[in-house]
Amino acid sequence: MEFMRILLSILVLIFHGNTGVLSEAGLLVLDYYKEACPLVEEIVRRNVEIAVLRDPRMAASLLRLHFHDCFVMGCDASNLLDTFGDMVSEKQAGPNLNSARGFEVIDNIKYLVEEACPYTVSCADILAIVARDAVALRGGPRWEVWLGRKDSLKASFDGANQFIPSPNSSLETLIANFKQQGLDTEDLVTLSGSHTMGKARCVSFRQRIYDKSTEENFDSYKRYTTFRRILRSICPESGRDNALGALDFKTPTRFDNLYFHNIIEGKGLLQSDNVLVREDLEGEIREQVWAYSSDQQLFFASYVNSIVKMGNINVLTGNEGEVRKNCRFVNP
Repeated sequence: MEFMRILLSILVLIFHGNTGVLSEAGLLVLDYYKEACPLVEEIVRRNVEIAVLRDPRMAASLLRLHFHDCFVMGCDASNLLDTFGDMVSEKQAGPNLNSARGFEVIDNIKYLVEEACPYTVSCADILAIVARDAVALRGGPRWEVWLGRKDSLKASFDGANQFIPSPNSSLETLIANFKQQGLDTEDLVTLSGSHTMGKARCVSFRQRIYDKSTEENFDSYKRYTTFRRILRSICPESGRDNALGALDFKTPTRFDNLYFHNIIEGKGLLQSDNVLVREDLEGEIREQVWAYSSDQQLFFASYVNSIVKMGNINVLTGNEGEVRKNCRFVNP
């Protein structure tokens, strides 16, 4: 049996490429809930659609929940847990506090899924499906979601502070952050394209617009002066920490490739966006950015590969973890 299992694992990797479908715990599969909860993807899609129609920015927020989950202990819905007893919630960590949103949307989806299929669909799988639907509903690609994740029994406040990339990160730090998760530089550039929709708080981009050491502030042709002035009108040197700026000022509510146009022009909102071009000494990243900026379908195809790969980081399967009844608390 063990030989057959290994053989099956190899075949999956051959047919599906480097998408991270293999984990130490076992395999995620397509149509995991085909018999146990056949309506789960329809329930999720319908409710993500409602949430995004009410608030277009919610698409980016829901996608971000999946990202922030996977970078801390793996894709196990640990970031959905509330503080309980001695366990401090990841929601209280710096990258999430007063920033992460969409928890009520997940709560509502989980409630409806539990009504249809009690103790069957994990919160971690719901996050993965929600991320796919959030992207697709805003004009981005749609992909098949590999399922079968279980939910973590704990959160990691320290892990959230340590492993989620900072908006002021250098390129070297970003590459190291992603490598730690088993993601390469190509995945970094591709997944950074998630910033083609959504908004960020002033506190996240203040350093980028007031740091006089950045070369763009000394641009002799004044190419960035107007853009910087607009950002400074939104975000003063002190105060208004929660004022919002669009991550993609051209099409902030659509998932497209204009993010890459922006960073080529030095008009990424976050420092971590602009360093992809500015600090790329070898030129390989710049080539990838140019390729995505000129070919949206290439970006979409690469994005599907990278987000599926990300969605399989350190997943819990089989007898590991549990299927929470309420995403905010472990089962009693």
